[in-house]
Amino acid sequence: MKKYFTLLALVVVLSSCGEYNKVLKSTDYNYKFEYAKKAFAEKRYNQAATLLEDVVTIFKGTDKAEESLYLLGLSYYENKDYLTAGTYFKSYYQHYPRGQYAELARYYAGYGYYLDSPDSQLDQTETIKAIEELQAFLDYFPTSDKVPVAQNAIFELQDKLVLKELENAQLYYNLGNYMGNNYESAVITAKNAIKEYPYSKYKEQLEMLVLKARYREASESVDEKKEERFRTVIDEYYAFINDYPTSSYKKEADGIFKVANKFVNGK
Repeated sequence: MKKYFTLLALVVVLSSCGEYNKVLKSTDYNYKFEYAKKAFAEKRYNQAATLLEDVVTIFKGTDKAEESLYLLGLSYYENKDYLTAGTYFKSYYQHYPRGQYAELARYYAGYGYYLDSPDSQLDQTETIKAIEELQAFLDYFPTSDKVPVAQNAIFELQDKLVLKELENAQLYYNLGNYMGNNYESAVITAKNAIKEYPYSKYKEQLEMLVLKARYREASESVDEKKEERFRTVIDEYYAFINDYPTSSYKKEADGIFKVANKFVNGK
């Protein structure tokens, strides 16, 4: 019985492939289009995309133009080729800004880039592109039922950008005074990230890194710069404690303050 079902499945597959090859060679574009929709419905996204590539140019200016272009983008999207999908979705909403599928095309363009966004250690060009597309979707369709998903995706993408800046700041901190004052670079990188993304979940870590960098900078300074820099450490301490009075870093921050305050005030 098992062999029978295996053989039957094989026959179905071969039959489907045979029919697909016949459609592929056909010059009847309406036939191709209908078969592409059938293939899409059956989750044969590669077949659907290949056939739709053939018909979208032919259908320009016809009543099938919008649907074929949108379905082409969706075929690549479902096949997890988000970059190619985004290209077709953008082509759709640029040509049909008020089209039947404009809302979904903008949403899937952005969400596809979100799904394709790389780890924070890598180049974040696609992450920025995803934020821009999703923000444009929110601007054009503020009442869409997909708004909450798009907003959450944007927050996640922004946190990824902040994490990259946190990692960069940490790298500067770790370099210390090697070939220059890298503590200052750590502070600048961290503060720029805080300014640009003030509600990031990494804000506390960034502020603590600023405090630690200022402390190390002061500790490793020449004598004539120590007092001024330790005063800056004290200022950063109060700023951090005011923002995070119950922080898990409080003990470490208090230790830094104790050293800085003793140097400046002798107590």
